[in-house]
Amino acid sequence: MTAATNDLRGLPHARARERAVLCLSGGMDSTVCASLVGRDYDVYALHFSYGQRTEAKELASATEIAQLTGAKEFLPLKMDLFRRIGGSALTDASIAVPDAPEEEAIGAEVPVTYVPFRNAHFLAAAVSWAEVVSAKRVFIGAVEQDSSGYPDCRPAYYDAFNRLIQQGTKEGDIRIETPLIHLRKSEIVRLGVELGAPFHVSWSCYSGEREACGVCESCVLRLRAFREAGARDPIPYAGAKAASNPQQAS
Repeated sequence: MTAATNDLRGLPHARARERAVLCLSGGMDSTVCASLVGRDYDVYALHFSYGQRTEAKELASATEIAQLTGAKEFLPLKMDLFRRIGGSALTDASIAVPDAPEEEAIGAEVPVTYVPFRNAHFLAAAVSWAEVVSAKRVFIGAVEQDSSGYPDCRPAYYDAFNRLIQQGTKEGDIRIETPLIHLRKSEIVRLGVELGAPFHVSWSCYSGEREACGVCESCVLRLRAFREAGARDPIPYAGAKAASNPQQAS
């Protein structure tokens, strides 16, 4: 395709795409969300370093995902409050990250990896940026099915937050969108494969930064999703858990 046929700037029928803010953690779900939203919007990606154990790895992953999915801007923000507050195995060094329970028990109760009211802080910052860049949509890859049971990943939570936005912003017309929230993890993997999502630079592990541990809830859910989707997970896993990753076993 020549530059002349590829460049639509200045043509009367060419329309600027809507802008959207994306909360981009660097995990599997946000990677698929980035690929999905990037098809239809000019994406302004926002990443949070909040004292989590894998902070450096997640930032590196989010940075690459933003580049590979064509984000217009990437804004990394750093907040220290969760590390100082503690109360979560992700941010408090005195609380160990537990191995996942039996798969059928995942999500039965809120685990110690829950970061108290974290997503409210993320969404507040995202809505603030949306007001500044004139975006009417804020996307987040929250998932209710096949998840750890975090209370801030439920549809009712986002419905309530949208009501707050209506009352607390200048125009009241920004909306949080959760396009993956009703999908199973295996369905998210299949969608990501279809979209060409850059799973190879994503990161889901709660504790490892060079290799995924394969035993925390996030790793177990991810491995199960790829297995059920019949797809290969391209990230490295430590020890015997590599055998349960189809890519490593092939």
